Amino acid sequence: MTTPRPDHSSDNPEDFQPELPTNRVSHVLDTAIAVLGKGLSWLWLATLVVVLTNVFSRFILGRGSIALEELSWHFFGATMILTLAYAVVTDDHVRVDVLREKFSLRFQAWVELLGILLLVLPVLYFMIDGLTEYAYRSFERSERSQAPSGLPYRFIIKTTLPIGMALIALALSSRALRCCTFLFGFPRQLLLRRPVDHR
Repeated sequence: MTTPRPDHSSDNPEDFQPELPTNRVSHVLDTAIAVLGKGLSWLWLATLVVVLTNVFSRFILGRGSIALEELSWHFFGATMILTLAYAVVTDDHVRVDVLREKFSLRFQAWVELLGILLLVLPVLYFMIDGLTEYAYRSFERSERSQAPSGLPYRFIIKTTLPIGMALIALALSSRALRCCTFLFGFPRQLLLRRPVDHR
């Protein structure tokens, strides 16, 4: 039996991860990341517009643009990295579901908690540290595209890398807190009031 997919039309974290209880901290983090993720998802529309403009300019008008081509992958990369945390909060990231479904919820919570604390968060820490320095060096050198007609301010796209990793770290920290609430009762579970359906 599979867990029913959550309703992503709501910003309520309880709708994203119904199998784990929420607490005050995770509720705030999940809601903030959900709202931010939905806002940033509009960048996919901007990415599509830039890609289509580039295709039209190159193949219809016969005028290729290095700046447009670079802008398309800048938008794609930034949108992808900045919305990954939303996938964590909504539980839409890749899992080995064939194995996971066979485990009890308590065992799943232990695996997630230990995996987040011992593996993922330490790796993310080093990634954020290295990527922050990487973006700062780009800013210091006023790095721009190597192509003569390419885009300037290369540090902007590079800055999205540590920001995206930090958002993922926050989303996973929230998930770890939810596991702690389920396993240990701490932090204390937050009981959310749901609106009464008067139909």
